[in-house]
Amino acid sequence: MLWRDLEVWQRAHALVLRIHRQVQSFPRDERYRLTDQLCRSAMSVPANIVEGQSRQTTKEYVQFLYQARGSVEETRYHLLLARDLGYLEANGYEPLEEDCAVVSKMINGLIQSLGRKRREGLRAGESPSTP
Repeated sequence: MLWRDLEVWQRAHALVLRIHRQVQSFPRDERYRLTDQLCRSAMSVPANIVEGQSRQTTKEYVQFLYQARGSVEETRYHLLLARDLGYLEANGYEPLEEDCAVVSKMINGLIQSLGRKRREGLRAGESPSTP
């Protein structure tokens, strides 16, 4: 399966696009501060999913998924900060927060699924580095 086919990647990518549209209304003086940080943390989520899925082993894949999950949580904080600073109204913040929560849960589910497959493979006698 290609990374583009992963529903979690599709949701994370769509979230990045929505965030990029939303930050257009942020003040200009936030361009190289919060706006940049928010966009970078959001872009890191699907990028880490891609990089992990492209690795040779399941262990590496899972490590990149942990990075993606960390980036989701960083994005959630940046969104909360933007809301509290008055750059995002509740009707702009809440859907993005909900999307972050969904993506985070999907990443957790993928981590658990890959962990189960890896443990089953090890019990079947495969080497720990098997993809």
